[in-house]
Amino acid sequence: MRTLISTAFVSLDGVVEAPGGEPGYRNSGWTFKDVEFLPEAYEIKGREQEEATAMLMGRVSYQAFSPVWPDMAEFARYRTMPKYVVSTTLTEDDLVPNWGETTILRSVDQVAALKETEGGPIILHGSAALNHSLSDADLIDRYHLLVYPLLLGAGKRLFSTTDKDAQKLKLVEHEVYGNGLQKQVFDVVHRP
Repeated sequence: MRTLISTAFVSLDGVVEAPGGEPGYRNSGWTFKDVEFLPEAYEIKGREQEEATAMLMGRVSYQAFSPVWPDMAEFARYRTMPKYVVSTTLTEDDLVPNWGETTILRSVDQVAALKETEGGPIILHGSAALNHSLSDADLIDRYHLLVYPLLLGAGKRLFSTTDKDAQKLKLVEHEVYGNGLQKQVFDVVHRP
């Protein structure tokens, strides 16, 4: 079974929305505007590109990333790996032509089937709503979190608010950086 890794920039109060400067949000750009940049804090982002063998996104994240990431040198490895977009509304005509192989999945069940295929880790970027659905279905295996020392208040949260049984996590890697950023890597302890 393939490992599904959710990776996120997250505020201390759980907000993942508008980290890169997306317009229309009060605190847009909080990852670079409010915290000093230290390159060593982002080592995990390069490692993710090297270790992942496929990328998974929801529709909103795909539509945000696909016009920009294909031409960015920082994300060159993602150009060549297979991408999967979970959406009930996207069509093949909505996919960008310059970002390599992209497959549209229509349901969480199709994500579960993808995890059963041969191959290495699948990295899930952004995609707050998809994170909620996959977490509720117990399909996420690991979290790579860069936690910012910020309280943003309003915004989309990484974690679902569904009333469900507790989901235990095991801390497997962590580091604190001089700018207050924390790297936290958790394995999900799956329910039997």
